[in-house]
Amino acid sequence: MATILLDSPDYLAVDKPEGLSCIPERDKSVPSLIKMLEGERGCRLFVVHRLDKEASGVIVYAKSAEAHKHLNDLFADRKVEKRYVLLAHGVISEESGTIDMPIREFGSGRMGVDERRGKRSVTEFRVIERLPTTTLVDAHPLTGRRHQLRVHFYARGNPILGDQRYGDHALQQQFPRLMLHATRIAFTARDGTAVSVECTTPAAFNDVLIQCHNAQVK
Repeated sequence: MATILLDSPDYLAVDKPEGLSCIPERDKSVPSLIKMLEGERGCRLFVVHRLDKEASGVIVYAKSAEAHKHLNDLFADRKVEKRYVLLAHGVISEESGTIDMPIREFGSGRMGVDERRGKRSVTEFRVIERLPTTTLVDAHPLTGRRHQLRVHFYARGNPILGDQRYGDHALQQQFPRLMLHATRIAFTARDGTAVSVECTTPAAFNDVLIQCHNAQVK
């Protein structure tokens, strides 16, 4: 089950495991994080943002309509800081950079870069460590498009390891999970106090990272 990271009067933040949807799927028999939490805690939770099912890390739910509106407004005004760590194919030469590529949906849930019809999408990144054939990256999306980090790194030729939607399918199947983890979220609460929630990468992420240190992953 998800580890509780923050439990305040307004918000509940948890460390979502990979492979669990944060909201109900079309097949209602499939478990979702929000329904599991609501069942355990006996209260209603409000969706503020999402993490991909294949990803892991910090996600925040609101506990009231007022808290929901407050945080929604902060997201709309880009006043919420989100940080991710990801492992990308290839050795990225830059120490840091900005990916500014517009994204739109192409159908069946697949997103892609479209310079003419896409919505502006901006990601800042910093290299944490270069491995023999992969790169560990700290990523900061300034906008909140669906699959933004996955699409941006795929478009620049560095798809995220284990991403079976973006990248060479046969190659990506070699990895047990999508190597994308939400490490931090920070925002200002309704009473003006600063909220910062962080969580470390899980064992499944770290195991792949160790393998990539020790092996020549393409």
